[in-house]
Amino acid sequence: MNIIPVIMSGGSGSRLWPQSRSLYPKQFLPLVNDQTMLQNTITRLDGLENISPPLLIANEDHRFLAAEQFRQLGREAGGIILEPVGRNTAPAVALAALKALNHKGPVNVPDNTGTSAIPDGRTKAQSFSFDDDPVLLVLAADHVIQDEGAFHRVVEAALPAARDGKLVTFGIVPTHPETGYGYIKALNHEAHEEHKGIFGVSEFVEKPDLETAEGYLASGDYYWNSGMFMFKASRYLEELKQFRPDILVACEKAMAVQNADLDFVRLDEDAFKVCPDESIDYAVMENTSDAVVIPLDAGWSDVGSWSSLSDISDKDTLGNAVQGDVMLHDTRNTYVRSEKKLIAAVGVDDLVITESDDAVLVSRKDRVQDVKKIVERLKAENRTEAKLHRKVYRPWGAYDSIDCGDRFQVKRITVKPGAKLSLQKHYHRAEHWIVVKGTALVTNGDEEILLTENQSTYIPIGAVHRLENPGKFDLELIEVQSGGYLGEDDIVRLEDTYGRV
Repeated sequence: MNIIPVIMSGGSGSRLWPQSRSLYPKQFLPLVNDQTMLQNTITRLDGLENISPPLLIANEDHRFLAAEQFRQLGREAGGIILEPVGRNTAPAVALAALKALNHKGPVNVPDNTGTSAIPDGRTKAQSFSFDDDPVLLVLAADHVIQDEGAFHRVVEAALPAARDGKLVTFGIVPTHPETGYGYIKALNHEAHEEHKGIFGVSEFVEKPDLETAEGYLASGDYYWNSGMFMFKASRYLEELKQFRPDILVACEKAMAVQNADLDFVRLDEDAFKVCPDESIDYAVMENTSDAVVIPLDAGWSDVGSWSSLSDISDKDTLGNAVQGDVMLHDTRNTYVRSEKKLIAAVGVDDLVITESDDAVLVSRKDRVQDVKKIVERLKAENRTEAKLHRKVYRPWGAYDSIDCGDRFQVKRITVKPGAKLSLQKHYHRAEHWIVVKGTALVTNGDEEILLTENQSTYIPIGAVHRLENPGKFDLELIEVQSGGYLGEDDIVRLEDTYGRV
Protein backbone atom coordinates (compact mmCIF):
# COMPACT_ATOMS: atom_id res chain seq x y z
CA MET A 1 0.00 0.00 0.00
CA ASN A 2 1.58 3.25 -1.16
CA ILE A 3 1.68 6.48 0.79
CA ILE A 4 0.54 9.53 -1.16
CA PRO A 5 1.71 12.79 0.41
CA VAL A 6 -0.92 15.53 0.20
CA ILE A 7 0.64 18.98 0.54
CA MET A 8 -1.78 21.81 1.29
CA SER A 9 -0.48 25.08 -0.11
CA GLY A 10 -3.40 27.47 -0.01
CA GLY A 11 -2.35 29.89 2.74
CA SER A 12 -1.57 33.58 2.33
CA GLY A 13 0.86 34.07 5.24
CA SER A 14 -0.16 37.66 5.93
CA ARG A 15 1.68 37.74 9.29
CA LEU A 16 4.99 37.41 7.43
CA TRP A 17 4.47 40.57 5.36
CA PRO A 18 6.33 42.26 3.67
CA GLN A 19 8.10 39.12 2.42
CA SER A 20 4.84 37.14 2.15
CA ARG A 21 2.18 38.59 -0.18
CA SER A 22 -1.20 37.20 -1.21
CA LEU A 23 0.10 36.36 -4.72
CA TYR A 24 3.49 35.22 -3.40
CA PRO A 25 2.90 33.73 0.07
CA LYS A 26 5.39 32.30 2.54
CA GLN A 27 5.33 28.69 1.31
CA PHE A 28 7.02 29.83 -1.91
CA LEU A 29 9.75 31.78 -0.11
CA PRO A 30 13.21 30.67 1.14
CA LEU A 31 12.68 31.86 4.70
CA VAL A 32 14.71 29.22 6.57
CA ASN A 33 17.38 28.03 4.12
CA ASP A 34 18.17 28.12 0.40
CA GLN A 35 15.05 26.13 -0.48
CA THR A 36 11.54 27.47 -0.25
CA MET A 37 9.27 26.13 2.46
CA LEU A 38 7.31 24.11 -0.09
CA GLN A 39 10.52 22.64 -1.47
CA ASN A 40 11.63 21.72 2.05
CA THR A 41 8.31 19.93 2.53
CA ILE A 42 8.83 17.98 -0.71
CA THR A 43 12.45 16.98 -0.03
CA ARG A 44 11.59 16.09 3.59
CA LEU A 45 9.81 13.03 2.17
CA ASP A 46 13.06 11.61 0.76
CA GLY A 47 13.98 8.41 2.59
CA LEU A 48 10.44 7.31 3.40
CA GLU A 49 9.49 3.95 1.87
CA ASN A 50 6.68 3.43 -0.63
CA ILE A 51 6.21 7.17 -1.16
CA SER A 52 4.40 8.27 -4.31
CA PRO A 53 4.87 11.69 -5.94
CA PRO A 54 2.96 14.23 -3.83
CA LEU A 55 -0.42 15.69 -4.60
CA LEU A 56 -0.41 19.46 -4.17
CA ILE A 57 -3.54 21.45 -3.34
CA ALA A 58 -2.92 25.02 -4.47
CA ASN A 59 -4.71 28.28 -5.07
CA GLU A 60 -5.52 29.03 -8.70
CA ASP A 61 -3.48 32.24 -8.47
CA HIS A 62 -0.37 30.30 -7.38
CA ARG A 63 -0.42 27.63 -10.08
CA PHE A 64 2.71 28.65 -11.97
CA LEU A 65 4.64 29.31 -8.76
CA ALA A 66 3.78 25.82 -7.54
CA ALA A 67 4.77 24.14 -10.81
CA GLU A 68 8.03 26.09 -10.92
CA GLN A 69 8.96 24.92 -7.41
CA PHE A 70 8.75 21.29 -8.54
CA ARG A 71 10.65 22.06 -11.74
CA GLN A 72 13.51 23.66 -9.83
CA LEU A 73 13.86 20.50 -7.74
CA GLY A 74 13.74 18.28 -10.83
CA ARG A 75 10.67 16.53 -9.35
CA GLU A 76 7.25 15.70 -10.71
CA ALA A 77 4.06 16.19 -8.76
CA GLY A 78 1.44 13.47 -8.59
CA GLY A 79 -0.93 16.27 -9.53
CA ILE A 80 -1.53 19.94 -8.74
CA ILE A 81 -5.18 20.41 -7.86
CA LEU A 82 -6.26 24.02 -8.26
CA GLU A 83 -8.87 25.41 -5.89
CA PRO A 84 -10.80 28.19 -7.67
CA VAL A 85 -11.65 29.57 -4.21
CA GLY A 86 -10.35 28.73 -0.75
CA ARG A 87 -12.64 26.45 1.26
CA ASN A 88 -10.37 25.37 4.14
CA THR A 89 -8.76 22.01 4.84
CA ALA A 90 -11.71 19.57 4.98
CA PRO A 91 -12.65 20.10 1.30
CA ALA A 92 -8.98 20.28 0.27
CA VAL A 93 -8.26 16.85 1.72
CA ALA A 94 -11.48 15.49 0.22
CA LEU A 95 -10.32 16.59 -3.25
CA ALA A 96 -6.99 14.85 -2.69
CA ALA A 97 -8.66 11.67 -1.46
CA LEU A 98 -10.96 11.56 -4.47
CA LYS A 99 -8.03 12.18 -6.81
CA ALA A 100 -5.91 9.52 -5.09
CA LEU A 101 -8.69 6.99 -5.63
CA ASN A 102 -8.97 7.94 -9.30
CA HIS A 103 -12.49 9.10 -8.53
CA LYS A 104 -14.63 9.60 -11.62
CA GLY A 105 -18.16 9.76 -10.26
CA PRO A 106 -20.35 9.87 -7.16
CA VAL A 107 -19.37 7.49 -4.37
CA ASN A 108 -22.56 6.53 -2.56
CA VAL A 109 -23.64 10.12 -2.03
CA PRO A 110 -26.37 10.67 0.57
CA ASP A 111 -29.92 10.67 -0.70
CA ASN A 112 -32.08 13.76 -0.62
CA THR A 113 -33.48 12.87 2.80
CA GLY A 114 -30.08 13.46 4.36
CA THR A 115 -29.74 9.78 5.37
CA SER A 116 -27.04 7.42 4.18
CA ALA A 117 -27.51 5.97 0.72
CA ILE A 118 -25.44 2.87 1.54
CA PRO A 119 -27.51 -0.16 0.52
CA ASP A 120 -28.96 -2.32 3.30
CA GLY A 121 -26.68 -5.06 4.52
CA ARG A 122 -23.43 -3.19 3.79
CA THR A 123 -21.23 -1.99 6.62
CA LYS A 124 -19.61 1.42 6.64
CA ALA A 125 -16.24 -0.18 5.91
CA GLN A 126 -17.75 -1.73 2.78
CA SER A 127 -19.30 1.47 1.52
CA PHE A 128 -16.26 2.27 -0.67
CA SER A 129 -14.73 -0.29 -2.99
CA PHE A 130 -11.44 0.44 -4.76
CA ASP A 131 -8.67 -1.65 -6.25
CA ASP A 132 -6.05 0.54 -4.59
CA ASP A 133 -6.75 2.43 -1.39
CA PRO A 134 -3.62 4.48 -0.62
CA VAL A 135 -2.68 6.02 2.70
CA LEU A 136 -2.65 9.82 2.59
CA LEU A 137 0.02 11.73 4.50
CA VAL A 138 -1.47 15.21 4.84
CA LEU A 139 1.10 17.98 5.33
CA ALA A 140 1.18 21.76 5.25
CA ALA A 141 3.50 23.41 2.73
CA ASP A 142 4.77 26.02 5.19
CA HIS A 143 5.94 24.10 8.27
CA VAL A 144 9.49 23.66 9.53
CA ILE A 145 10.69 20.27 10.81
CA GLN A 146 14.30 20.41 11.87
CA ASP A 147 14.82 16.72 12.74
CA GLU A 148 13.82 14.88 9.57
CA GLY A 149 14.96 11.54 10.96
CA ALA A 150 12.53 11.83 13.86
CA PHE A 151 9.80 12.83 11.42
CA HIS A 152 10.44 9.72 9.31
CA ARG A 153 10.37 7.44 12.35
CA VAL A 154 7.04 8.82 13.53
CA VAL A 155 5.48 8.57 10.05
CA GLU A 156 6.57 4.94 9.82
CA ALA A 157 5.24 4.25 13.32
CA ALA A 158 1.87 5.77 12.39
CA LEU A 159 1.47 3.73 9.22
CA PRO A 160 0.09 0.49 10.80
CA ALA A 161 -2.65 2.44 12.57
CA ALA A 162 -3.59 4.23 9.34
CA ARG A 163 -3.70 0.93 7.48
CA ASP A 164 -6.01 -0.44 10.20
CA GLY A 165 -8.50 2.33 9.54
CA LYS A 166 -7.50 4.85 12.18
CA LEU A 167 -7.35 8.57 11.45
CA VAL A 168 -3.96 9.59 12.78
CA THR A 169 -3.07 13.12 13.77
CA PHE A 170 0.47 14.17 14.67
CA GLY A 171 0.65 15.90 18.05
CA ILE A 172 3.67 18.09 18.63
CA VAL A 173 5.37 17.55 21.98
CA PRO A 174 5.07 21.04 23.54
CA THR A 175 8.21 22.83 24.67
CA HIS A 176 6.52 25.79 26.38
CA PRO A 177 3.01 27.01 27.26
CA GLU A 178 2.12 28.32 23.78
CA THR A 179 -1.10 30.33 23.46
CA GLY A 180 -1.03 30.52 19.66
CA TYR A 181 -1.77 26.85 18.94
CA GLY A 182 -4.72 24.55 19.43
CA TYR A 183 -4.12 21.45 21.56
CA ILE A 184 -4.97 17.74 21.43
CA LYS A 185 -5.66 15.90 24.69
CA ALA A 186 -4.53 12.28 24.52
CA LEU A 187 -6.12 9.30 26.27
CA ASN A 188 -3.92 7.07 28.43
CA HIS A 189 -1.58 4.40 27.07
CA GLU A 190 -3.85 1.52 27.97
CA ALA A 191 -6.58 2.76 25.64
CA HIS A 192 -4.59 1.84 22.53
CA GLU A 193 -2.00 -0.77 23.41
CA GLU A 194 -2.30 -2.37 19.97
CA HIS A 195 -0.42 0.59 18.46
CA LYS A 196 2.57 1.30 20.64
CA GLY A 197 3.09 5.00 21.26
CA ILE A 198 -0.21 5.98 19.63
CA PHE A 199 -3.02 7.20 21.88
CA GLY A 200 -6.70 7.78 21.55
CA VAL A 201 -7.91 11.35 21.34
CA SER A 202 -9.89 12.68 24.28
CA GLU A 203 -10.60 16.09 22.77
CA PHE A 204 -9.38 18.89 20.55
CA VAL A 205 -9.19 22.24 22.35
CA GLU A 206 -8.94 25.78 21.06
CA LYS A 207 -6.04 28.16 21.64
CA PRO A 208 -5.82 28.63 25.43
CA ASP A 209 -4.88 31.56 27.61
CA LEU A 210 -1.47 31.45 29.30
CA GLU A 211 -2.66 29.96 32.58
CA THR A 212 -4.54 27.18 30.80
CA ALA A 213 -1.57 26.48 28.53
CA GLU A 214 0.68 26.15 31.57
CA GLY A 215 -1.73 23.59 32.99
CA TYR A 216 -1.71 21.66 29.72
CA LEU A 217 2.08 21.55 29.72
CA ALA A 218 2.27 20.42 33.36
CA SER A 219 -0.24 17.59 32.84
CA GLY A 220 1.71 15.87 30.08
CA ASP A 221 -1.57 14.85 28.40
CA TYR A 222 -1.67 17.59 25.76
CA TYR A 223 0.06 18.10 22.45
CA TRP A 224 0.10 20.99 20.00
CA ASN A 225 -2.23 20.45 17.08
CA SER A 226 0.09 20.32 14.05
CA GLY A 227 -2.55 20.04 11.33
CA MET A 228 -0.76 16.98 9.90
CA PHE A 229 -2.63 13.70 9.42
CA MET A 230 -2.39 10.16 8.08
CA PHE A 231 -5.26 7.90 7.03
CA LYS A 232 -6.51 5.78 4.16
CA ALA A 233 -8.22 7.83 1.48
CA SER A 234 -11.42 5.79 1.74
CA ARG A 235 -11.60 6.12 5.53
CA TYR A 236 -11.47 9.89 5.35
CA LEU A 237 -14.22 9.97 2.76
CA GLU A 238 -16.34 7.56 4.83
CA GLU A 239 -16.06 9.77 7.91
CA LEU A 240 -16.68 12.91 5.88
CA LYS A 241 -19.75 11.24 4.40
CA GLN A 242 -21.05 10.47 7.87
CA PHE A 243 -20.41 13.85 9.51
CA ARG A 244 -20.36 16.37 6.63
CA PRO A 245 -22.00 14.84 3.56
CA ASP A 246 -22.59 18.32 2.15
CA ILE A 247 -18.82 18.83 1.81
CA LEU A 248 -18.35 15.43 0.19
CA VAL A 249 -21.15 15.99 -2.34
CA ALA A 250 -19.77 19.41 -3.35
CA CYS A 251 -16.25 18.00 -3.79
CA GLU A 252 -17.51 15.05 -5.83
CA LYS A 253 -19.40 17.36 -8.13
CA ALA A 254 -16.36 19.62 -8.49
CA MET A 255 -14.09 16.66 -9.30
CA ALA A 256 -16.58 15.09 -11.71
CA VAL A 257 -15.87 17.83 -14.28
CA GLN A 258 -12.12 18.11 -13.68
CA ASN A 259 -9.99 19.24 -16.61
CA ALA A 260 -6.30 18.60 -17.12
CA ASP A 261 -4.32 21.75 -17.98
CA LEU A 262 -0.53 21.35 -18.26
CA ASP A 263 0.51 20.17 -14.77
CA PHE A 264 -2.81 21.19 -13.23
CA VAL A 265 -6.17 19.64 -12.39
CA ARG A 266 -8.94 22.20 -12.69
CA LEU A 267 -12.29 21.73 -10.94
CA ASP A 268 -15.83 22.75 -11.72
CA GLU A 269 -15.71 26.26 -10.27
CA ASP A 270 -19.44 26.68 -9.72
CA ALA A 271 -19.72 23.33 -7.93
CA PHE A 272 -16.78 24.06 -5.65
CA LYS A 273 -17.92 27.57 -4.77
CA VAL A 274 -20.99 26.18 -2.97
CA CYS A 275 -18.83 23.87 -0.84
CA PRO A 276 -18.90 24.83 2.87
CA ASP A 277 -15.76 26.39 4.34
CA GLU A 278 -14.64 24.04 7.12
CA SER A 279 -11.46 22.69 8.69
CA ILE A 280 -10.70 18.99 8.85
CA ASP A 281 -10.67 19.23 12.65
CA TYR A 282 -14.24 20.52 12.90
CA ALA A 283 -15.61 18.43 10.04
CA VAL A 284 -14.09 15.03 10.89
CA MET A 285 -11.42 14.73 13.56
CA GLU A 286 -13.52 16.09 16.44
CA ASN A 287 -16.42 13.78 15.52
CA THR A 288 -14.89 10.45 14.55
CA SER A 289 -14.42 7.67 17.10
CA ASP A 290 -11.32 6.48 15.21
CA ALA A 291 -9.04 9.48 15.80
CA VAL A 292 -5.66 8.70 17.35
CA VAL A 293 -2.66 10.90 18.09
CA ILE A 294 1.02 10.08 17.79
CA PRO A 295 3.56 12.37 19.50
CA LEU A 296 6.09 14.13 17.26
CA ASP A 297 9.20 15.72 18.73
CA ALA A 298 11.17 16.90 15.70
CA GLY A 299 11.80 20.63 16.01
CA TRP A 300 8.44 21.58 14.48
CA SER A 301 7.22 25.13 13.84
CA ASP A 302 4.38 26.47 11.74
CA VAL A 303 6.38 29.70 11.22
CA GLY A 304 3.21 31.68 11.79
CA SER A 305 4.92 34.98 12.58
CA TRP A 306 8.26 36.77 12.50
CA SER A 307 8.82 35.94 16.17
CA SER A 308 8.39 32.21 15.50
CA LEU A 309 10.87 32.46 12.61
CA SER A 310 13.24 34.21 14.99
CA ASP A 311 12.81 31.41 17.53
CA ILE A 312 14.11 28.75 15.13
CA SER A 313 16.95 30.88 13.69
CA ASP A 314 20.60 30.70 14.75
CA LYS A 315 21.52 33.51 17.13
CA ASP A 316 24.62 35.36 18.27
CA THR A 317 25.69 35.69 21.89
CA LEU A 318 23.27 38.60 22.40
CA GLY A 319 20.29 36.68 21.08
CA ASN A 320 20.18 38.37 17.67
CA ALA A 321 19.24 36.48 14.50
CA VAL A 322 20.28 38.12 11.24
CA GLN A 323 20.10 37.34 7.55
CA GLY A 324 21.60 39.33 4.70
CA ASP A 325 23.62 42.55 4.86
CA VAL A 326 23.18 43.58 8.52
CA MET A 327 25.28 45.57 11.01
CA LEU A 328 24.38 45.68 14.71
CA HIS A 329 25.64 47.76 17.60
CA ASP A 330 24.45 47.39 21.19
CA THR A 331 21.44 45.40 19.97
CA ARG A 332 19.84 42.40 21.70
CA ASN A 333 17.22 39.75 21.03
CA THR A 334 16.40 41.25 17.64
CA TYR A 335 15.58 39.57 14.32
CA VAL A 336 16.91 41.45 11.28
CA ARG A 337 16.40 40.32 7.68
CA SER A 338 17.86 42.18 4.72
CA GLU A 339 16.97 41.30 1.14
CA LYS A 340 19.04 43.87 -0.78
CA LYS A 341 19.80 46.87 1.41
CA LEU A 342 22.22 47.30 4.30
CA ILE A 343 20.27 47.38 7.56
CA ALA A 344 21.98 48.92 10.60
CA ALA A 345 20.43 48.65 14.07
CA VAL A 346 21.76 50.57 17.05
CA GLY A 347 20.69 50.27 20.70
CA VAL A 348 17.46 48.34 20.19
CA ASP A 349 15.97 45.30 21.93
CA ASP A 350 13.33 42.71 21.08
CA LEU A 351 12.50 43.99 17.62
CA VAL A 352 11.79 42.49 14.22
CA ILE A 353 13.27 44.48 11.33
CA THR A 354 12.84 43.23 7.78
CA GLU A 355 12.85 44.79 4.33
CA SER A 356 11.82 43.78 0.85
CA ASP A 357 12.38 45.68 -2.39
CA ASP A 358 9.39 47.96 -1.77
CA ALA A 359 8.62 47.93 1.97
CA VAL A 360 10.19 47.92 5.45
CA LEU A 361 8.68 46.46 8.63
CA VAL A 362 9.72 47.38 12.17
CA SER A 363 7.81 45.75 15.03
CA ARG A 364 8.20 44.79 18.64
CA LYS A 365 8.44 41.02 18.89
CA ASP A 366 5.40 40.82 21.14
CA ARG A 367 3.30 42.70 18.55
CA VAL A 368 4.17 40.81 15.35
CA GLN A 369 0.74 39.17 15.22
CA ASP A 370 -0.64 42.63 14.43
CA VAL A 371 1.26 42.77 11.12
CA LYS A 372 -1.95 41.44 9.59
CA LYS A 373 -3.59 44.77 10.54
CA ILE A 374 -1.19 46.54 8.18
CA VAL A 375 -2.02 44.03 5.44
CA GLU A 376 -5.74 44.66 5.99
CA ARG A 377 -5.18 48.40 5.53
CA LEU A 378 -3.13 47.84 2.37
CA LYS A 379 -5.93 45.71 0.95
CA ALA A 380 -8.57 48.26 1.92
CA GLU A 381 -6.59 50.96 0.11
CA ASN A 382 -6.06 48.62 -2.88
CA ARG A 383 -2.29 48.98 -2.66
CA THR A 384 -0.16 46.55 -4.64
CA GLU A 385 2.14 45.92 -1.65
CA ALA A 386 -0.53 43.59 -0.24
CA LYS A 387 -0.54 41.36 -3.32
CA LEU A 388 2.69 41.53 -5.27
CA HIS A 389 6.40 42.02 -4.87
CA ARG A 390 8.22 44.35 -7.19
CA LYS A 391 9.50 41.21 -8.89
CA VAL A 392 6.63 39.13 -10.29
CA TYR A 393 7.06 35.55 -11.50
CA ARG A 394 5.32 34.24 -14.59
CA PRO A 395 5.39 30.78 -16.23
CA TRP A 396 7.82 32.10 -18.85
CA GLY A 397 10.14 33.87 -16.36
CA ALA A 398 9.76 37.07 -14.37
CA TYR A 399 9.59 40.85 -14.51
CA ASP A 400 10.92 43.41 -12.04
CA SER A 401 9.34 46.87 -11.95
CA ILE A 402 12.40 49.08 -11.69
CA ASP A 403 10.73 52.50 -11.85
CA CYS A 404 7.41 54.12 -12.62
CA GLY A 405 5.95 57.59 -12.83
CA ASP A 406 3.35 59.65 -14.64
CA ARG A 407 2.73 57.88 -17.97
CA PHE A 408 5.82 55.64 -17.87
CA GLN A 409 7.04 52.40 -16.32
CA VAL A 410 10.37 50.57 -16.62
CA LYS A 411 10.69 46.80 -16.18
CA ARG A 412 13.53 44.30 -16.29
CA ILE A 413 12.18 41.17 -18.02
CA THR A 414 13.75 37.72 -17.84
CA VAL A 415 12.56 34.95 -20.20
CA LYS A 416 13.61 31.34 -19.63
CA PRO A 417 15.23 29.36 -22.49
CA GLY A 418 12.60 28.08 -24.89
CA ALA A 419 9.83 30.08 -23.23
CA LYS A 420 7.63 32.71 -24.82
CA LEU A 421 5.09 35.28 -23.73
CA SER A 422 1.55 35.31 -25.05
CA LEU A 423 0.69 36.79 -28.44
CA GLN A 424 -0.92 40.02 -27.26
CA LYS A 425 -1.72 43.66 -27.77
CA HIS A 426 -2.39 46.74 -25.61
CA TYR A 427 -4.99 49.47 -26.05
CA HIS A 428 -3.38 52.08 -23.80
CA ARG A 429 0.41 51.70 -23.90
CA ALA A 430 3.35 51.45 -26.24
CA GLU A 431 6.53 49.53 -25.38
CA HIS A 432 10.20 49.83 -26.20
CA TRP A 433 12.32 46.67 -25.74
CA ILE A 434 16.12 46.76 -25.35
CA VAL A 435 17.95 43.41 -25.17
CA VAL A 436 20.75 43.41 -22.59
CA LYS A 437 21.55 39.67 -22.51
CA GLY A 438 20.77 36.74 -24.79
CA THR A 439 18.74 36.56 -27.97
CA ALA A 440 15.10 37.57 -28.51
CA LEU A 441 12.74 36.40 -31.21
CA VAL A 442 10.18 39.20 -31.53
CA THR A 443 6.85 39.29 -33.31
CA ASN A 444 6.02 42.94 -34.00
CA GLY A 445 2.94 43.33 -36.15
CA ASP A 446 3.57 41.48 -39.39
CA GLU A 447 7.31 41.29 -38.77
CA GLU A 448 9.34 38.57 -37.01
CA ILE A 449 12.79 39.82 -36.03
CA LEU A 450 15.80 38.46 -34.13
CA LEU A 451 17.42 40.83 -31.63
CA THR A 452 20.71 40.38 -29.77
CA GLU A 453 22.44 42.42 -27.07
CA ASN A 454 22.16 46.21 -27.41
CA GLN A 455 19.49 45.95 -30.11
CA SER A 456 15.93 47.20 -29.63
CA THR A 457 12.46 47.45 -31.11
CA TYR A 458 9.43 49.69 -30.62
CA ILE A 459 5.90 48.24 -30.15
CA PRO A 460 3.22 50.85 -30.98
CA ILE A 461 -0.14 50.98 -29.19
CA GLY A 462 -2.43 48.31 -30.60
CA ALA A 463 0.29 46.33 -32.37
CA VAL A 464 0.11 42.55 -32.02
CA HIS A 465 3.37 41.34 -30.51
CA ARG A 466 5.16 38.47 -28.80
CA LEU A 467 8.52 37.90 -27.10
CA GLU A 468 10.32 34.53 -27.24
CA ASN A 469 13.68 33.19 -26.08
CA PRO A 470 15.00 30.79 -28.75
CA GLY A 471 18.36 30.40 -27.02
CA LYS A 472 19.81 28.13 -24.34
CA PHE A 473 20.39 30.88 -21.76
CA ASP A 474 18.15 33.38 -20.02
CA LEU A 475 17.02 36.35 -22.10
CA GLU A 476 17.12 39.68 -20.27
CA LEU A 477 15.75 42.93 -21.60
CA ILE A 478 14.61 46.33 -20.43
CA GLU A 479 11.04 47.30 -21.27
CA VAL A 480 10.00 50.94 -21.22
CA GLN A 481 6.21 51.41 -21.23
CA SER A 482 4.55 54.73 -22.04
CA GLY A 483 0.89 55.66 -22.17
CA GLY A 484 -2.15 56.83 -20.28
CA TYR A 485 -2.78 53.52 -18.49
CA LEU A 486 -0.09 51.00 -17.55
CA GLY A 487 -2.02 48.37 -15.57
CA GLU A 488 -1.41 44.65 -16.07
CA ASP A 489 -5.05 44.22 -17.09
CA ASP A 490 -4.35 46.10 -20.34
CA ILE A 491 -3.27 42.85 -21.95
CA VAL A 492 -5.40 41.28 -24.68
CA ARG A 493 -4.07 37.73 -25.13
CA LEU A 494 -4.70 36.30 -28.58
CA GLU A 495 -2.73 33.09 -28.10
CA ASP A 496 -0.93 31.63 -25.09
CA THR A 497 1.17 28.54 -24.43
CA TYR A 498 0.04 28.52 -20.79
CA GLY A 499 -3.71 28.55 -21.29
CA ARG A 500 -4.30 32.14 -20.14
CA VAL A 501 -6.27 33.37 -23.16
